[in-house]
Formats: sequence, structure tokens, C-alpha cells
Amino acid sequence: MKKLFLFLLFISFLLGYTQENKNQLLPRAFNGVVKKQKLKEEELKSWHYKDIIEDTIPGISLDKAYDKILRGKKGDTVIVAVIDTEVDIYHEDLKKQFWINTKEVPNNGQDDDHNGYIDDIHGWNFLGNQKGENIIYTSYESVRLIKKFKPIFENKTIDTSLVSQQENYKIYQEAKRRLKENIESKQQQLKTIQKYQQDIKDAINGLKHYFATGSITKENLLEFKTEDTIAEKQAKKIIDYINRGITEESLLGFIEQNNGALELSANLDYQERKITGDNPNEIKDIAYGNNNVSGNLDKLYHGTIVTGVIAAKRDNNKGIDGVINEVKIMTLCVSANGDELDKDIALAIRYAVDNGAKIINMSSGKLLSMNRHWVSEAIKYAAKKDVLFITSAGNNALLLDEKENNYYPNDNDSNEKEISNNFMMVGANSYTLDKKLRYYLTNYGKNNVDLFAPGYKVYTTLPNNKYRYSQGTSIATPIVSGVAALLMSHYPDLKASQIKEILMKSGVSYNIDVEMFQKDDSKKMIPFSELSKSGKVVNAYNALVLAEQISKSKK
Repeated sequence: MKKLFLFLLFISFLLGYTQENKNQLLPRAFNGVVKKQKLKEEELKSWHYKDIIEDTIPGISLDKAYDKILRGKKGDTVIVAVIDTEVDIYHEDLKKQFWINTKEVPNNGQDDDHNGYIDDIHGWNFLGNQKGENIIYTSYESVRLIKKFKPIFENKTIDTSLVSQQENYKIYQEAKRRLKENIESKQQQLKTIQKYQQDIKDAINGLKHYFATGSITKENLLEFKTEDTIAEKQAKKIIDYINRGITEESLLGFIEQNNGALELSANLDYQERKITGDNPNEIKDIAYGNNNVSGNLDKLYHGTIVTGVIAAKRDNNKGIDGVINEVKIMTLCVSANGDELDKDIALAIRYAVDNGAKIINMSSGKLLSMNRHWVSEAIKYAAKKDVLFITSAGNNALLLDEKENNYYPNDNDSNEKEISNNFMMVGANSYTLDKKLRYYLTNYGKNNVDLFAPGYKVYTTLPNNKYRYSQGTSIATPIVSGVAALLMSHYPDLKASQIKEILMKSGVSYNIDVEMFQKDDSKKMIPFSELSKSGKVVNAYNALVLAEQISKSKK
């Protein structure tokens, strides 16, 4: 009955399709109401690869793409630069997937390829020094701006006749407001973490007489059967926390991060560049950093999470399957706990371009930018060299089209015009075909966000051969980067701007109203299609079909 129902549903959608040939159909929109709210464990681990028609799950149709288009085909290797935190280059599911700079002789202490970076075998860490020391906490951008403008504006009268002084004063006031919000947010997070700790402690205590010491694991809890409804609820609560990446161990890590942020990142007296020793206000000063891209994995794991989404080795019977095998990850570290420095971002982009990357993934951003022109020039440089730059929309639940909600990096100039055709900003969606299709924290905007991708409960890699579910636009972004790499791998004749156009045009749009929270905490419903420029969710199968069409037309 299910197959018959899906077949009839499929027929009803044909008016929303264009036919490329008898075997390949390119969907324009999904208007149905079929959904799976409750996914089984195995479905949950790979939901983002499923197909809306065949599986009734709003994934990216990657399984379908490999089964019906890519079976038996070998593509070209594509270099993807991951601009992020440090990455576990020794992870069992990643270790064969990293770029190697063949022009550099390993560990000889010389700059063999004369690119300004010594022994840069897998990339570069812009947060370190030649002793191998790396920064763990960076300042918030608000702190940097306050330190810059405080000597000018504190206890001084503003000259209202000078437009530049007025603008800088606005930035100064905005920085103070953002810093206050950051501090309050971290303090609130600490309270939430304490609640989680108590919940887990209570649940474990409630299950102690059912389990031996140390045996309360997810596997044991999934097999746990009891008529004790309270114990059953406690077991489900722990499973839910584990699925969300919340464990006693991870909570201790979150507490350490938040305390560090309050003590260092938010501290006006913190000297964040003491380790690197460079001048952060001089873009030509590149004599800093090191090749230690895996130095603080116990505290900096974000880069490993992102890399796994793109490139975890497929079909190796370990861990997870990334989007693509034919990829080499170039590791460029600019992120730690805190905000990235514009100088590091700009230099990392240029490094990626100059060393052969065709796609740059940056799963991070910030609400203020002190030297955005450096990053803008780097993005334009990448466009000139035909490199696709894909970044996350952020997780602040903000409408980025509102002027007060700038999010960096972006490709808009001061006149709100796009400065390049190679830039994409990605929002995140969930797997529920209802009002919660939008991941509730994702930023959005019809003018600023280009496309959406799965970013809720995505199973991926952690340092030290571990795995967990993760969420946010940080996850949605590498999914888009992975699909872009698929297109470049099999259609190397396509330009970066064409890849962007294909990804946006070939996505699936859902005629669903989603729930939005307003500033006054009220709710309203808006069409999912209004959340981004394309109004769509990326789709690997459709993108490959369209890429084939465009590639053939070029020939």
C-alpha cells in the first residue's frame, strides 16, 4: 500500500517537474504532506541523504544520486579548504582525505615552495607560532572594537559635524551592546548546563538499580524494557541527551568553554595575539602561525565535525559516510573559542586560492567586523580565480535582511550590492515537514541567505575516532560544499558561478509555512520559500541532472 500511495503521490507531482529524459526528473516544488516525524535510529543517522519522494524524508537525495547517476563513475579529485578550528587529521574516518602539499618537504624547517609558510603540509594554523603553541581563546569582535574606539569616545564629546566620527561612535555603541549580550548569553548558558547536569544526574540515579555501574550506555538503554513508566522516561531522556551530543563529559567541556569566554574572550585586558606575535592591524604581516593543525582537539572540535560532513570516507565500514570521496581537505585554522580575526580569514582565503582549492567552506561568522574590507577583497580574489566560497548564515534566529543584523563574512558592499558571483550563504533545515522545517536557530533572509540544507541532528565525526549528532548552519554549510564538490568532480568544465547557479536552481522548494519567533516572543507563520534567495533546500540528485544539461549545452 505504501508503494502504491507513493506512486500515486509521485504522479500527482508531475506538473511540478521538467523532464530531462525518460529516466531523470528535476523537481520544482514539493506540495505534499507526507512526512515521518519519528525516525528510527538508522534513519536518523543518514536522514540528510534521503529523498523526499522515495523516503518521505526531506534530505538532499544523495543516496538516490549515487544509486541512479554516479554508480560506477569516478570523478576528479577536488580540493576543498576548510577554514575553521583545528582538525583531527588522524581520525580513522578522515585520515586519507587530507590535502598534502607535495611542493613542501615535511618538517625540514624551510619554506620549500616559497609561499611564505614553513612546512605547510596539510594547510596552516593562523592562530599559532613557530614553537607550536596555538591560541585556544580569541577575543570577541565587540571587544576589539571597544578597545579601538574607547580611547577616542570615552568621556569625550563627539564632533557631530564629522560623519566618520558619527559612524564610528555608532559602531562603538553597537560593540558595547553586543558584548553585554554575549556576556549575558554565556551566563544563561551556564544556568542551562547546570539544569542539564541535574537532569542527567537524576535520571542516572533513577536507573541505578536496573544497571550495573558504568553500564548506562545508549545501546543498553535502547534495549531496556520495563513496566516502570518513570524509569522508562528517564531512559528516554538520557537517550535524547546523547543524541543531542549532551553527556556528562560534554557538559564539563561546555562549562570550561563558557567560563573561558567570560574570563578571556569578553575581557578587555586579554592580549589575544600574545602567542602569534603579529600585528593584527597589518595585513602584510604574515610571519606568524604554524603547521600544527591538530594541536588542541580536546578543546577545539568544530573543524573535525565540519570535515566529517564533507569527506568522511564512504563505504569503509567505519563511522559515517561523507558526501564525497573524491576530495582532499585543506586545513586552515582561524577559529577558536571567540570570534575570528578578519586578518586571519582574509589570509586563509588567499592561501586556499593560491594553493589549489576550488571550494572554500567557512562554517562560522560574526555580527561585527572591524576590517571587513580585507575579507571582501579576498572574496573578490577568490572569484577572480574561479573559487567557490560557501559560508554559514549563523545561528542567532535573525532576519539578516534587517540592517541592524549584519552577519560577516558576506558579499555585500556598503550599498548592499553583491561584490562577487562566487559567494553562497547557507541556512539550516530539519527533517520534519511541518512548521518546524526551519531549524529554529538558523538566521534567514530573502536577500542575504542563498540556500538551505539539512542542519539538525546530523551524525558526524568528533576527534579521537568518535562520532556524534550535531546541528546548526555549521553543518548545513559543508553539506552544500560537499554537493558543490560532487558537481566539480564530475563536471570540471563548469565555473564556480555556474555551480552556485545550479545549486540554487535545482534545490527542492517546500510549500510549507514555518514558525518564526518575533522580538516580543510572539510567533508568526511565514512560507519556507521566503527564508532564502532561492527558497529551496539543496538537492544532490537534481543538481547533477542540471549540471549534465548545462555541461552538454556548453559542448
